[in-house]
This record gives sequence, C-alpha cells and structure tokens, in this order.
Amino acid sequence: MSDISLISRRKFIATGSLALAGATLSYAGVPALQSKSDTLRLGIIGAGTRGTGIARLLKALPGLTVTACCDIQPDNLSRILQHTAPKTKSYSRYDQLLGDKNVDAVIIATPLYLHFPMAKAALDAGKHVYLEKTMTYSIEEALELEKRVKGSGLVLQIGHQYRYFGLYLAVKEAINQKWLGDITHFECQYHRNSDWRFPVKQAGTERLVNWRMYKEYSGGLMAELCGHQIDIVNWIMDGHPLKVTGMGGINFWKDGRETHDHVRATFDYPGGVKANVSSILSNAYHGYEIRILGTKATMQIQRDEAFIYPEATKKATGTVDGVTGATLLNATQGKPIPLSFEHQDDQKRDPTSYALLDFAECIRNKKLPASNVHTGKDAAIAVHMANKAIDTESFQYWKESYDSKS
Repeated sequence: MSDISLISRRKFIATGSLALAGATLSYAGVPALQSKSDTLRLGIIGAGTRGTGIARLLKALPGLTVTACCDIQPDNLSRILQHTAPKTKSYSRYDQLLGDKNVDAVIIATPLYLHFPMAKAALDAGKHVYLEKTMTYSIEEALELEKRVKGSGLVLQIGHQYRYFGLYLAVKEAINQKWLGDITHFECQYHRNSDWRFPVKQAGTERLVNWRMYKEYSGGLMAELCGHQIDIVNWIMDGHPLKVTGMGGINFWKDGRETHDHVRATFDYPGGVKANVSSILSNAYHGYEIRILGTKATMQIQRDEAFIYPEATKKATGTVDGVTGATLLNATQGKPIPLSFEHQDDQKRDPTSYALLDFAECIRNKKLPASNVHTGKDAAIAVHMANKAIDTESFQYWKESYDSKS
C-alpha cells in the first residue's frame, strides 16, 4: 500500500465513473443556450443560509450569473442581494420568478417539503433545475419527479455535491482498484454539538425559521445531514440498500422539537455489505467522517482529506489474560497513508462550486448530471426508508416499484 499514487481527476472523469454521465438528453422544444460561451442565467429560490451561501460562491464561477432571487422573508432577500449584481430582480413568490424570461435555470434551496412542488413548477415552466438534497419530502414525490423529468429535455441536478469533488473521485477509484480489498462495512457519522436551531427574530415565525425541527416540513437529521453520506455509499456501491432498520429519539434537546436529536440506521446492501449511519446533536467528536472497511485496509474520509490504514499481515502472539500464545490485536491497524487527489482546476474550489459548474456544462452539452434525478431518487428513498424504520421500530424493504424504469 506504500506505493499509492496520485489519481488524476481529469483522467478519471474521461475514463471512469463520471463518463457514465455523458448520456445525451433530448431537448426538443426546450430553449437552449446559444453557445457554450453563453452565460447561464440563474434564479435562486430560497434565500436562507444555503441559498445565500450559493450566491456567494456563484460570484467566483465563470459562465454563471444570478439574475433573480425569491424568498418570502424580506430580510433574507436583502441579505442575498448583497451578493448578486445590482440589477438582480427580487420576488416574494416563486411563480413570479419562474415567469421571468431572463432566468434559464433555477436553484431551489428551500425547506424539504417545498422541493417537489417547486421543482415540478420549474420543469413545467421550462427551467432547468438544481435541487438541493434531499430530493423530495416523500418516496411518492421522488417517484413522481423522476417521471416528470423523463422526456422533458431539461436538466435536473440534485445537490449531492460530493460526487463532484476530487477527493471522492479518488476514493471511488481506489475502491475500484481493490486497494481496500473486498468492502464489507461503511461507518458514517455526521455529528454536532449544538441545538441545530436558528434565532427567531420575529414572533410567530418559529416554524418558518426552524422548519428542520418539525416533521411537517422536514426529514430531520437523516434527510438534512446523513443524506450526503447515504448518497456516497449508494455511489460507491453502485446501487441502493435492500433493507434498513434504525433507532432515534429526543434525549437531549427537549425544547418542543419533533424531529429527533439523534438518529442511527443500518442499511443492508447487496452482498451483505452493511452501512451504519448516525447523526447526533450532543457530541461533535470527529464531526463528519466516513470509514470504509475492507479486507485489506480501512479508509477514513474526513472533510477534505482521506487516509488508508492497511490491515496487519503478520499475526503477533503473546500472553493475553493469562493465555500464552494468544493472538495480539493491532490497535492502530498500521500507519495511515494519505490519499492524494487532484482538484478539477487550479482554483481548488469547494465541492458545491464544482457541482454548479457541471450543472452549467450539462445544460450546454445536453448531458445527464452525475447527481441526477435517478441517483437523487435512490438516495431520497433510502433516507425515507430509514426515517420510517426509526419511527415504527421496524425493518423497511426496498420495493421493486422503486427501481428506475428505462
């Protein structure tokens, strides 16, 4: 394992998994950009923390510009417009933004329960869609959205941005090359030590501001945080879970919230591979992390780096609990070897920026995004299976009707 080499992201895009995203889309009747050099005009629906964060990123991305923003809260609109061009239009109703002829595509960064109706309306208006994860509020909506995208000639990309980050492309290539041996388990966590709340400045807006706390609007921790890692496991496994069970509850932040302050689910994939996924709000040790366990090595993935820990190949013996000749377990499983990777360009951008740049490329070149309605649907279904398993204390099984139809 000591000769692990640098993986070229550019070469991998051309020859590896992302090459599968090159399927041609039908754009009959849909207005396209006039040339590859044309600027993609974007409308942002939802000017909260995520929408505003995306607006900041877009200022540095070539070929993309924000021409309109929408939010029902005036303070949010004022804040996001500080990061857009002076002539950016503002709307309080998303149907008005969708009617704007100076908008080619929309970014939807609203509470989960609004994802489906807004994406549906955008497609009906002939707009390309970048839809934040999790794709939809329910399994039924995920299946319906997949049907609506098919044959529309429009690009719908889901905001699982890690599929576009060089680190994860290197991870997938290393796994494909069997550097870890046979994969048997994934250990995923997204932990924080906070109440996950935002301050409420105006009376009567608690549910509007802290929608993540209420099941009417949100899928909770599994949808808002764990969804990223569930999608990564699906991507690496090139499939979806067969069944899932889990547990959760409100043990620490007893403040009137409805969504759990801790969740833990186990997903069963083909071949018996298990993925344990957890999120808690009372301890941030190791925060975001994915560990991939193989027969030859373990990979530890953190925010922007990864390490490989080879399994010990020699068994040492000694005295354990008075038993002479017992095998001594290696506590560290070998020294960590950093996994080298390349960024897509010299700017060393963040994952969301690379995802947005690819969104524009897919529109210009009529290609299927790497994170598309089909992969987004599979991740959304897995999320909702986990939530239902937790709520009902049961196993939930993947149904044949969930599979994408050609």
